[in-house]
Amino acid sequence: MTSLNKVFLIGNLTRPPELRYTPSGTAVADLRLAVNRNYTTQGGDKREETSFLTVVVWSKQAESCGEYLDKGSPVLVEGRLQTREWEGKDGQKRSVVEVVAERVQFMGRGKPTASAAVPAAESLGEETRSGEDDDVPF
Repeated sequence: MTSLNKVFLIGNLTRPPELRYTPSGTAVADLRLAVNRNYTTQGGDKREETSFLTVVVWSKQAESCGEYLDKGSPVLVEGRLQTREWEGKDGQKRSVVEVVAERVQFMGRGKPTASAAVPAAESLGEETRSGEDDDVPF
């Protein structure tokens, strides 16, 4: 039987990314993501429910997350669910379901930098247009 393991999530980071490296030098970032679900009860009351998920990001994408994301950053995550199992210090078997990211899209401005005060047009080397181009083209 064919199966599909794909998730799309939009949420905000609840803490800065935790970036680390494997012994072989591969970057891994753990993101903690809060995803809200809004709904209306049968009685007409509006409610919000928040799910907190761990997202695991690998390689260059992990390094980019560590460099540009911070607590509160909005992101879109595309990935898959994976169950990870281990044995705790008390000998008990434990498991957790995590999202392994295939793509992380930054939806906000990211971490503030020293150049944050520079207007966007100047920082990109773009020239501002003159007033005569303000007409609608149709």
